Amino acid sequence: MNQHLSDRINELPVSATLAMAAKARELKQQGKDIISLSLGEPDFNTPDFIKEAAVQAINDNYNSYTPVDGYADLKEAIITKFQRDNGLSYAPSQIVVSTGAKQSIANVAMVLLNPGDEVLLPAPYWVSYSAIATLAEATFTEIPSTIETDFKISPAQLEAAISPKTKMVFFNSPNNPSGSAYTEAEYRALAAVLEKHPGIYVLSDEIYEHINYGQPTFSFAAIESMYDRTITVNGVAKAFAMTGWRIGYIGAPAWIARACNKIQGQITSGANCIAQRATITALTAPVSKIQYMVDAFRQRRDLVLSLLREIDGFSLNTPGGAFYLFPNISAFFGKEIAGIPIQNASDFSMFLLEHAHVATVTGDAFGAPDCIRISYAASEAQLREAVDRIKQALSR
Repeated sequence: MNQHLSDRINELPVSATLAMAAKARELKQQGKDIISLSLGEPDFNTPDFIKEAAVQAINDNYNSYTPVDGYADLKEAIITKFQRDNGLSYAPSQIVVSTGAKQSIANVAMVLLNPGDEVLLPAPYWVSYSAIATLAEATFTEIPSTIETDFKISPAQLEAAISPKTKMVFFNSPNNPSGSAYTEAEYRALAAVLEKHPGIYVLSDEIYEHINYGQPTFSFAAIESMYDRTITVNGVAKAFAMTGWRIGYIGAPAWIARACNKIQGQITSGANCIAQRATITALTAPVSKIQYMVDAFRQRRDLVLSLLREIDGFSLNTPGGAFYLFPNISAFFGKEIAGIPIQNASDFSMFLLEHAHVATVTGDAFGAPDCIRISYAASEAQLREAVDRIKQALSR
């Protein structure tokens, strides 16, 4: 019956991360012992001080529709957070709270992009960026990077990719899937290119900002010449272990924020009332209250790096943030493992799932077909077992 569905949905790809998670669940239901390193979800519980704020909100009878763009006191908390953590000054009219950062990104794309506009995606990039651009009837162009460049693009690459149709560039630092983080100097060099093209807007996805290992996240909007052309996206899912609470937000030029408020009012209206109240507590707390999770992620990163570097054929960089490794595994292409031909990253990822019972995600989904994504948001025991299984499967 697909012929009765819209072209829009028929042409939309399935999220590769969610597809792999579904495949892993299917195998688990068949009795397979699957270690899932495919989803970008912290394995920690939401901190108690945030949960207590949610309980208090329930007891205080927060149960009504919320303002489309978010509670006024939550917007004030976001403004304080932007100033404290990013050196960014926003007014309430520049803030919109949404049902997750994914909706925030979709809102921005829908209000800025027209059919035929072009979005530049430094690769590797989060799987939903290209799909959201497609839904907005825009095109997207990948700007490739490699493990040798720490999965970062150069100003020359950005300049060469810009065309008369370019309307937006999506940046994500620390990056999903690579974990790479741009420095202030690197962002300023890229901004120097964009300053010559005043019709191009930047979406800066900073959802992993607090999960960094020594180098504080630098916000693109902190570059004075780019402030009025940058939409900063953030949320509480990753750093606060609140993936299911579904709260994201933007800081943007007021006219873009008004447009996002308008489109959101016709699609979902305001975000969940209890989650918003809990988010006020999360954002106004000292960042040190979540440092224990960051410390654990860093320890796990170092552990998995050391274990994977013992496997011939895995080429790795040392990511500066997030909770992913993105090894280049192209050394296995054109070979057979246990009689199974490996032609690409999708074959390799599926081999690991079926023969090592470890779920990863193919780099094809992220615009980097020589790599796979491994999430280390799992216990150290699971991570050790997963790498041991990978070693054993590849030794065949």
